[in-house]
Amino acid sequence: MIVAVLCAGILTGCASLPSLEGRSVSTVITDTAHTRIGRTMAPLVAAHPGTSGIYPLRNARDAFAARSLLAQSAERTLDVQYYIWRKDMTGSLLLDALHDAADRGVRVRFLLDDNNTAGLDPVLAALDAHPNIEVRLFNPFALRSMRWLGYLTDFSRLNRRMHNKSFTADNQATIIGGRNIGDAYFGATNDVLFADLDVLAIGPIVDAVSRDFDRYWASGASYPLRRLLPPAADAPAPSWQAGASYTRNTPHALAYIRTVHESPFERELGNGTLPFEWARTQIVSDSPDKALGKAPRADQFPDKLKQAIGEPKSEVELVSPYFVPTSSGVATFAAMAQRGMRISVLTNALEATDVRVVHAGYAKRRKELLAAGVRLFEMKRLGPEPEERRLGGFSGGSSGSSLHAKTFAVDRSRVFIGSFNFDPRSARLNTELGFIIESPALANQIADAFARRVPFAAYEALLDQDGSIYWIERRDGEILRHDTEPGAGFWQRAGIFLLSLLPFDWLL
Repeated sequence: MIVAVLCAGILTGCASLPSLEGRSVSTVITDTAHTRIGRTMAPLVAAHPGTSGIYPLRNARDAFAARSLLAQSAERTLDVQYYIWRKDMTGSLLLDALHDAADRGVRVRFLLDDNNTAGLDPVLAALDAHPNIEVRLFNPFALRSMRWLGYLTDFSRLNRRMHNKSFTADNQATIIGGRNIGDAYFGATNDVLFADLDVLAIGPIVDAVSRDFDRYWASGASYPLRRLLPPAADAPAPSWQAGASYTRNTPHALAYIRTVHESPFERELGNGTLPFEWARTQIVSDSPDKALGKAPRADQFPDKLKQAIGEPKSEVELVSPYFVPTSSGVATFAAMAQRGMRISVLTNALEATDVRVVHAGYAKRRKELLAAGVRLFEMKRLGPEPEERRLGGFSGGSSGSSLHAKTFAVDRSRVFIGSFNFDPRSARLNTELGFIIESPALANQIADAFARRVPFAAYEALLDQDGSIYWIERRDGEILRHDTEPGAGFWQRAGIFLLSLLPFDWLL
């Protein structure tokens, strides 16, 4: 063991991050009103001064179509920032779309968090070899293989990640929200799908997202890919094009693309008839210095969010797949409930979660939350029935759907949509991005979903007279009672209990 640790230290010590001296400098291109997207959206934006157009992307395939169409329509610039980008069908198709845009002369700035890029280096190098594409990795691993060695010696840095998600075309339209890039997020697999939520936005908020991207692009945590990879890792363009062509022409891809094209969404977005909600919209974003451990508390997401959203007065409906309120969070919710506020939370049930250790961090606070008067719903592993696939503001769609949307409504007047989970990791470790949207219409959609649809797609946790927790399930006009966590066996429940005893909430 000692030898292994020494070897790890030697190997890691030999690998260090390169200097950023002389790194290229670029900023948002603002002269884009004449572009195709600019011309299409200009009449809408001019008719709604002081507000931004917001269109919730509830449908997974529409969310893919929106990104694809923005990439196809871009004429000057694409700024793309993500936490996860899978090398599966939809991920490959969107990488292909970025490459095609660069072939048309579009400047592509592609910023990926490095935590989930294992195996992507050759593909990213092939993209970066294009003269119009620059790839940067955020908070990268110095060792490209055996990344676990980096965690052994540089854990405090590598434990901090860029969780932001944005896709901006020509500084005229942007997409932000909860979705990463991959088949599970875009309804393109028969395995577990994520019920998620993004928004497409036009108007003044787009420039705010572009300026925020500039901050991250110029951050001391953003490294040009070419400085991290040896020259031998650069893949030739022909191999990239051959792989993209193969993916594009598989039966699965052709069927998926055909289904996407059949949706009216593409046509409405392309001709400017998409029914946007016009509302004052504010960006909330962490400083990229948070990933370096250098951002003061007042410049971190929770404090910024609280300042932007204001103090709730009557009700909050909160959706968070990874809900770990901690003791201080429970105290905050309890104080709000004592003031007469109605608080409802939707998170994943144990049977639906994809991160069980996070569920353990939530489960041990559940009884306190219920005792304080917080209403708790736990989303089931949804079935294929159409009415179960649409929960008002977020949609799933397979025999195994896991909640991934991050949103909340306040006082039926304001809505948050973004990447922020209500857990310690989002609060203090990862960087996050989201919008505060002053829209009673959108807020009411979420509130109405909690009143009409969530109770039928989720278990509701309640406290019995003796203080024990039970769950009710509304199914086929009946109310079923579960005295143990629904859909979970003894060993699963035992594992969650044991995990809940461990003192690592701050990591969740």
